[in-house]
Amino acid sequence: MPWVRYWPADVPIHVDYPVVTLYDRLRESARKYPNQVALWYEGRELTYADLDSLTDRFAAGLQELGIIKGDRVALYLPNSPHFVVALYGIFKAGAVAIPCNPAYKEEELHHLLKDSGAKILVTVDKLVDTALNVLSDTSVGKIIISDGLDFLVKSNDLGRRLGGLGVEIISLGDFLESSPSRPKDVEIDAREDIALICYTGGTTGTPKGVMLTHYNCVVNNIQKITTWKLREAGEVLLIYLPLTHIYGLNWCLNTGIGIAAKIILQQRFNIEKTLEAIEKHRVTIFYGVPPVYVALSRHPEIKKRDLSSVRIWMSAAAPLLPEVRKRFEEITGIKIIECWGLTEAAPCLTFTPLDIQEVKPNLIGIPTIDTEVKVIDIETGLEAGPNEVGELVAKGPQVMKGYWNNPEETSRVLKNGWLRTGDLGYMTEDGLFYYVDRIKDLINVGGFKVWPAEVENILLSHPAVLDCTVVAEEDEYYGEVPKAFVVLRDEYKNKVSSGDLIGYCRERLASFKAPRYVVFVDEIPRSPAGKVLRRTFKKRT
Repeated sequence: MPWVRYWPADVPIHVDYPVVTLYDRLRESARKYPNQVALWYEGRELTYADLDSLTDRFAAGLQELGIIKGDRVALYLPNSPHFVVALYGIFKAGAVAIPCNPAYKEEELHHLLKDSGAKILVTVDKLVDTALNVLSDTSVGKIIISDGLDFLVKSNDLGRRLGGLGVEIISLGDFLESSPSRPKDVEIDAREDIALICYTGGTTGTPKGVMLTHYNCVVNNIQKITTWKLREAGEVLLIYLPLTHIYGLNWCLNTGIGIAAKIILQQRFNIEKTLEAIEKHRVTIFYGVPPVYVALSRHPEIKKRDLSSVRIWMSAAAPLLPEVRKRFEEITGIKIIECWGLTEAAPCLTFTPLDIQEVKPNLIGIPTIDTEVKVIDIETGLEAGPNEVGELVAKGPQVMKGYWNNPEETSRVLKNGWLRTGDLGYMTEDGLFYYVDRIKDLINVGGFKVWPAEVENILLSHPAVLDCTVVAEEDEYYGEVPKAFVVLRDEYKNKVSSGDLIGYCRERLASFKAPRYVVFVDEIPRSPAGKVLRRTFKKRT
């Protein structure tokens, strides 16, 4: 473990984890801090006692509807208290939650509902039409629905408005009011029983359902709590990241509930509302993705805003550009912690220690507590040497149980407890890990391997380039060649040509790595988590 030299002196390398469920941690927070604010949303609050009571009712209501241990219940909701109440109610009923991104259209939603076999769908009225159009060949028999604004109050009008649509519609407010106050006890094995099926792979193909047990999730929460000394009932978290994504769901929400944090919940990122929330609520931990740090660092009045309460700035989901990191850290005086992981690891596997003097591009740091990471040759499977690029593989108690209904893919990516991440990277001689790219994005130029990120980093070093991505373009002679899509800075538009950028790359890269084509675009589309949606560019090639 060469990375031990970077291990924080006050953090243990091993922790004994409690074998408990996610809802056990909510109940413990409610028992110890009943009057502590759990959720603040649009000016209204729920305490931990409120949240525990509402989730009990939701769980009991599900049981009254026939939900038993292991049944799947889908959440097609934006960030809201309804999402949190439904999520923990599902857990308490012994069921499995299926988060569905509210941005999903019919085809995407249909795949998740059909593949998971969800029996109940929880949603809001503005999304119900999309849902109703895809239910015919799924297992969904009931929809629990709110109007998105009622903050869990009774809503008789909703049932009348949507009645007679061929599926049983239940108003969330009525559902909670009529449900028993306590659910029946369900025996849950936290190590083995699934809490979540989170679908991943949406940036590149048909999503696969990642099965995460209660233990997987709790372990990753405690790894984070221990590493950064999170204070019980002493933290204020701001969550605008989608709760349907593992970063927002487990890394942010579940961790916060487990330490009785005050959680400021927003539907989405809005820079003014975010800054206002930090100042008003004295937020202590900020979870970000690269596009958010870009927006914050460019805000014209960012230096005038009071960000002094934030003691931890965290970034994940995609690499943070060095210039963005530098600019933001100069503003706040606090280093950004970058984490690397994936849904299959609930999600965190590595972090950047705060005492590293120089954070180089694409550094992902060292493995988190009780976690092993190594690099293997993508062709032989043998462990790679220092500075040799290969596939990052990981092992730890947070690693998923497998893929839902997909034993072949499970056996492919899980080998003797080691998770094949599909990410390329390398480890330096002193034990620091660096991210390179996704294996599936590798460009094969006549047998030579080209990593898009390497070409992108060269392009981004050109003063005219604001953003870019590189994909494979089919070529009759070489098979594939690199093709770059570039966003120019305003002051360079119509002043820099594609030939200029190709020449710039050829001066700094082997000729086969330099892009054969450069296309100028207005923006680089990204997922809500900040990852480049390469598929949109591959369709243009």
